[in-house]
Amino acid sequence: MTMPETALPPVVNIAAALGRFSEQWAQRRIAGVNDYDVKVAKLEGEFVWHSHEDTDELLLVVSGRLTVRFRAGDVFLDPGEFVVVPRGVEHCTAAEEETAILLLEPAGVVNTGDAGGAMTKAARELEG
Repeated sequence: MTMPETALPPVVNIAAALGRFSEQWAQRRIAGVNDYDVKVAKLEGEFVWHSHEDTDELLLVVSGRLTVRFRAGDVFLDPGEFVVVPRGVEHCTAAEEETAILLLEPAGVVNTGDAGGAMTKAARELEG
């Protein structure tokens, strides 16, 4: 999509976007960068072990605390910190309290990667 030179790009407020939904483990697309989706999600509890064979995945903590489990050990993230999960690396996210994250990954990536199952949810556009 081409933007006219007379138009300004939209400013996205991450906190406001997160305030517009309550469902956990359901990603919401808030912007696009080239062929990538910028998504937000709310998490609590433990996700499924999975990997994304064809892409890296950036996980940035907005609020709360996130544990990203790898077979080699755990990484702990506080607000303002992120980790890039390399393509093909099995991982599992967990949060003891509600945690808000921002994700950056190619459009169309499935949240459960190769694992599938009941927690698989397609990212939806943020409404409102």
